[in-house]
Amino acid sequence: MLNAAPTDLTGKVALVTGAVGGIGASAVDHFAALGATVYATDIADSFDGPATYETFDLLDNVELAKCADWIAYIKPDILFNNAAIFDMGSVLEADLDQYDRLFGVNVRAFYAVMQATAKSMVANTQQGSIINLASQAGHRGEALVAHYCATKAAVISYTQSAALAVAPHKIRVNAISPGVIDTPMWKDVDALFAKFEGKPLGQKKREVGDAVPLGYMGHPSDVARAAVFLASDQSVYMTAQTIGVDGGNVLR
Repeated sequence: MLNAAPTDLTGKVALVTGAVGGIGASAVDHFAALGATVYATDIADSFDGPATYETFDLLDNVELAKCADWIAYIKPDILFNNAAIFDMGSVLEADLDQYDRLFGVNVRAFYAVMQATAKSMVANTQQGSIINLASQAGHRGEALVAHYCATKAAVISYTQSAALAVAPHKIRVNAISPGVIDTPMWKDVDALFAKFEGKPLGQKKREVGDAVPLGYMGHPSDVARAAVFLASDQSVYMTAQTIGVDGGNVLR
């Protein structure tokens, strides 16, 4: 008889950062539907979802320290490390203010949240799962997205290093690299491409969807299902890996 590994998350505590809208909100819903007690955080003042919610500005050192203390208090078994921001500018145009913002959230705060969660798991002898959100942009440079691509490459690298560091504690660390996912953020991304490439609003979004080998943009739930897999015992022998959820956009 097949002894199938469960996807049931009953009894687990899950933490989702960047939880308001899009991929983060979908991850909250999926974790909760599978029985996890979910905690969520974002910079927005309010949140509508099946989770206990706290607001933190991860670019503020005091707020980031408070977030780390909160993580130690809730003792998560699962981290979906999703908070990130996006901006555009080529190497000739992207200034250091943009660099500081993007690296401040996408790398510095991401690392602090991952570290606080790993420390909590070690202190409480939890064999947990840390899931970092990378991007297809982390696997290749893009002319107009220099800083963002670099931040997501850093996420992939930190995922590998962290996985090796905590493997003796039976903690797993993996990443997901989404491709073009139809989230509310794409309205802003499309507007930026319209500005930099001189295209009508909506054209870039149509183009990137059509260019995906499967022929369409992904849905936040496509990423959330991969997060469920990495959070559950289905992936118990996987660590230091980055899973592409991109419709075939990046061949690894």
